[in-house]
Amino acid sequence: MGKQEVNKHTWKMALSEQKEEKPEDILRDFRASFFSMNRLASFPWTFLDSELQSNKSSEFISELLKQTCLHPLCGKFPPSVRFRRIFLSELIKRQEAAGCDPLDELYDALAEVLGVEETLHCHKSYFLPTGDAISLLENVAVISEGTTGLVTWEAALYLAEWVLENPQVFTGRSVLELGSGVGLTGITVCRSCSPVRFVFSDCHAVVLEKLRENVRLNGLGGGKSPSVTVDQLDWTTAPEEQIRQIRPDTVIAADVVYDPEVAGSLADLLLKILKCSAAAEILICSTVRNPETYGGFKLRLEAAGLGHQVLTGPVGAVFPYNRLAPIELIKVFRVQEG
Repeated sequence: MGKQEVNKHTWKMALSEQKEEKPEDILRDFRASFFSMNRLASFPWTFLDSELQSNKSSEFISELLKQTCLHPLCGKFPPSVRFRRIFLSELIKRQEAAGCDPLDELYDALAEVLGVEETLHCHKSYFLPTGDAISLLENVAVISEGTTGLVTWEAALYLAEWVLENPQVFTGRSVLELGSGVGLTGITVCRSCSPVRFVFSDCHAVVLEKLRENVRLNGLGGGKSPSVTVDQLDWTTAPEEQIRQIRPDTVIAADVVYDPEVAGSLADLLLKILKCSAAAEILICSTVRNPETYGGFKLRLEAAGLGHQVLTGPVGAVFPYNRLAPIELIKVFRVQEG
């Protein structure tokens, strides 16, 4: 069974399991999708429609509002205005279609967002298995200020789930993240795996500014354990001395192989890291949008004397994201000569 077939099988299994979920499970799914601003079509609407049709009551929607727009987290770290407006409009449409009595708090919530001006930034929150949330300040636009590093991508969520299932790779270790973006994967490591030290890194000044803000929002740094720093790291010019100072035991990166030139610089940097820290465990997670570009990255690894091993992905579904996306996680290592 190929990777795409496995992903489709997993997705179908998830759908079949959803049919058996209890109301509290559905409320949790709505909450997770709402705060991560997941695609509206992926919400468990079928259960909601069935509940409204069978009971002709707005009680479930009232509970749903408490887990979304009226949740305390929404007051502190709200999703975008446009997303909340579309979500509430969808709830009203489905409630009216089911012939339920109007719910004042639902219309009040919509009225509140109708009067708010949209901004360039929003918050997305991702719930850990403990129930705690990682909240991130992100840009509404996928590409802004000349970079794609101001939003969370699927490979970062995939790698974060793998992190939660493999804490031993990070516990008690010094960890370097390349191309940290807004910080989801790295913050997951810091909050769940007890590393000794974690170094977030990126090369774009605007990304580093937002990254520092997200590190602060999630209670990291400031002398607390683990030791956390946010460093500028240019893959093409990073001196060996900077790598030696970090001396990483584990290196991670997600969604960084998207351009042939970038792929070449990354391969060269990984070789430099392994020269400075021979025992480092390097994990690269990629959404394979362009097979030619991704294949070119692997060829650059080979040319640099580096091998790779494809790792099994995460088993549990913790975060909501597109699970049909072709994502691959590899471990990179230095090939022994002779």
